[in-house]
Amino acid sequence: MLLRLPTSVSEASRCLSEGAIPVGGATLVWAAWQRDGFPEQAVSLRDVPEARVIGAEEVGAAVVLNQIDERVPEVLRRAAAGVGTGAVRRAATVGGNLVGSTLRCLLPAALVLDARAVVLDADGTYETDLAEVVAKRPLLLSLRWSAPLACAYRKLPAKAGGEPPSVAAAAVHAGGAGGVKLLRVAVREGYEVLTETVPCGADAAGVLDALARTQLGTLSAEVRELLREQVAAALASAGER
Repeated sequence: MLLRLPTSVSEASRCLSEGAIPVGGATLVWAAWQRDGFPEQAVSLRDVPEARVIGAEEVGAAVVLNQIDERVPEVLRRAAAGVGTGAVRRAATVGGNLVGSTLRCLLPAALVLDARAVVLDADGTYETDLAEVVAKRPLLLSLRWSAPLACAYRKLPAKAGGEPPSVAAAAVHAGGAGGVKLLRVAVREGYEVLTETVPCGADAAGVLDALARTQLGTLSAEVRELLREQVAAALASAGER
């Protein structure tokens, strides 16, 4: 197998047009290739600058999870820190987790940040939403978002032999109509991820009542309590700013 390592977006697009298969962090695809056979050529974005960026409002798809630090919002940092073991976090990438993984541990955090995806194909780059990333699994180049006023995140401990651990994330954003703040929440229960956006103030009880009237009202009692904690923490933090 020929592994191609482009150093620019245009070169990476040319690799795709010539049939190279995206390799990501290779933590997920390697086993499948060993089982099913290796492609003639693969392409990695690890040397493309746009795929390596880390900042307050963006992160590249080739960034390894253990490189995600205080430069990004806390909700994304906590999500990355909770993925697998230390060995996994030293190898897995943002793009591999969101596109290649069935768990997509970073997805709730990305959803509450209202992140947009920059993806790459043989014709170049374009921006899309996370729903397309999940459904179509394109080659992710980076994520971009507007920095939230406050955020919170927690993942429950995993139960041996059970479903994936439940996750709740919340973030408060400026920019609603009339200057009203917006609360975005995302919850993973089992393999399903649900997200909602509601106007918010300092009254956590009112916000939680609004969320209870959405699809989130069908969550289990344990996960509703987990969500309540994260909403209260995000609202309290936003109120201090």
